[in-house]
Amino acid sequence: MKKSTPNTIALWNALGLTTLVCISLLINKVKGENIILHSTLFFFFSFIFIRFSIEKFIYRKIKLIYKIIRDKNSDVSKNAILPKTENDPIADVNDEVLQWVVQQNEKLIELKQQEEFRKEFLGNVSHELKTPIFNIQGYLETLLDGALEDPEVNIKFIKKAAKSAERLDQLVSDLLSISQMESGKIQMNYETFDITELISEIIDALEMRAEIRKIKLKIKESSNTPYWVKADRQRIRQVLVNLMVNALNYGKESGNVQIGIYDMDENVLIEVSDDGEGISKEHFPRLFERFYRVDRSRSRDFGGTGLGLAIVKHIIESHHQNINVRSELGKGSTFSFTLQKA
Repeated sequence: MKKSTPNTIALWNALGLTTLVCISLLINKVKGENIILHSTLFFFFSFIFIRFSIEKFIYRKIKLIYKIIRDKNSDVSKNAILPKTENDPIADVNDEVLQWVVQQNEKLIELKQQEEFRKEFLGNVSHELKTPIFNIQGYLETLLDGALEDPEVNIKFIKKAAKSAERLDQLVSDLLSISQMESGKIQMNYETFDITELISEIIDALEMRAEIRKIKLKIKESSNTPYWVKADRQRIRQVLVNLMVNALNYGKESGNVQIGIYDMDENVLIEVSDDGEGISKEHFPRLFERFYRVDRSRSRDFGGTGLGLAIVKHIIESHHQNINVRSELGKGSTFSFTLQKA
């Protein structure tokens, strides 16, 4: 037998009391007693019964639901859950309201995170743009103040201004690229090509940069065979250039940067490894964020924009593939990504 709840017992007590009043009224009417008195009693107890029903089973539940909606910014606790019985439409509404509150709280948290991210992004963009702009202004003002007539200074300052302008152009170009990628406006132009050949072309283009730091940049001997992939060749070139330039910048001077290529059944795995200082694991979660730098001062020495790895991540994910990093302090880092085998 189903156990009665306190609410049910109270309801039956009120109903029983009202029934007794009605019976008493009928008996006394027959006896010819004062009908007005008993009508008043009947009305009084009926009013109490109706108010009790509304208060206990409707008003309090509606009030609780209203309180949940009003306090939707606060955490939803278990105390807000109504005791549910069979065929209880108000409890069902309460459940739906609770679900709605949870969804709204999640959206609110997401919006706050996006707002913080937007503020951080705008702050980073402003900071990154100011540096080359101020440099250019400083060099030009110095030249206009008389250094233009000094043959030992003018060419030097003009070259520095040109270098800052080049960095500014690179930053704007990277910002435009990542903005287009995030908005989905860039379409991937898939084609079949030999990834080993593309890597060899990039190694030749970066030869002088590698020689400056006396780093040997090469494909691993075991990987120096054709590997055909299906991808956007220009975008993958951009990925490889960014990863290889990073490896040259942060690798050990007079060290090695090696590119490995491996057959992974349906995919081809490409790895770019250096033997530099390595990256602490605490940086891994934010490594591919825009403008995030492990070592800010050193990054600026190499003229990076702080957008390279973010662009790399977007390009690889646009190919429906993954990019990963392995690193150990003092032993170097390895960035790896996969491409669809042709």
